[in-house]
Amino acid sequence: MDRRTFSTQAFAAATALATGSLVGCRRSPVTAAESEQHPNAMVQLIDDLADGDPAQRALILPTTPRRIAMLVYPGMYPLDLLGPKTVFNDLLNTRVHLVAPTLAPVPAGNGVSITPDVTYDTCPTGFDVIFVPGGGDGTVRLMQHEPTLQFLRKQAETARWVTSVCTGALVLGAAGLLEGYRATTHWVTHDVLRMLGATPMHKRVVEDRNRITSAGVTAGLDMAFTLTARLAGENYARAEMLNIEYDPDPPFRAGSPKRAGKKITGAMTAMYAGIVSSATTAAKARTSG
Repeated sequence: MDRRTFSTQAFAAATALATGSLVGCRRSPVTAAESEQHPNAMVQLIDDLADGDPAQRALILPTTPRRIAMLVYPGMYPLDLLGPKTVFNDLLNTRVHLVAPTLAPVPAGNGVSITPDVTYDTCPTGFDVIFVPGGGDGTVRLMQHEPTLQFLRKQAETARWVTSVCTGALVLGAAGLLEGYRATTHWVTHDVLRMLGATPMHKRVVEDRNRITSAGVTAGLDMAFTLTARLAGENYARAEMLNIEYDPDPPFRAGSPKRAGKKITGAMTAMYAGIVSSATTAAKARTSG
């Protein structure tokens, strides 16, 4: 059994043992043999991570299911969603919903299609987490899509955490949800974020009250682990980092403008000029209205 199979099936089995029912989002069915094989190990893991603290154990394995709503839309960047979703799927007793205006498959870019399981109209409120991924032109269009902005405003009223990855912060900003908050986004759109009332921070992850935003794409994993620590405790977040071997050691130190240097940063800035211009126009339209 590989790591992913163990993760999805054994975690579900542990939840079943503790709560009496399998709770999750699209997890593979657990066979009788696997149910007998893994629950004891998972319960032991929960107890070890809780270190004898009942409050910590309740964070790791809550009695009331957590609910996470992740927005999907045409032109989003798949890794913005799929990286954090991988982490969120391993939270115990947690349902992860993919939300869009309709249930039709969404072309997310790079040949990836994602199928939502709930619509704006059928989605309940009171989520633990509302999440918006980023993208390029698709994100700019979403900044001007009033049904999406209304949906986010409504959800933010009752959500425990309002979160984004990359330029997803611009969508939150267009909905008026980052005004007066410190936040971050992809490095090339920090000025646009400022136009939407936020205070941009050049950091991988920025947490301000119940807003957690991350920088571009890969920083979404950092955001997901930060949020996991808030939801399930730091020990569980560390265990999940080990579970997926999140130990970055890039072949080149070029993941920020400072480290990439002027030549590469200049070339990338020029490449993104059209998108930044479009996002700026969209931001002006929101703030002038």
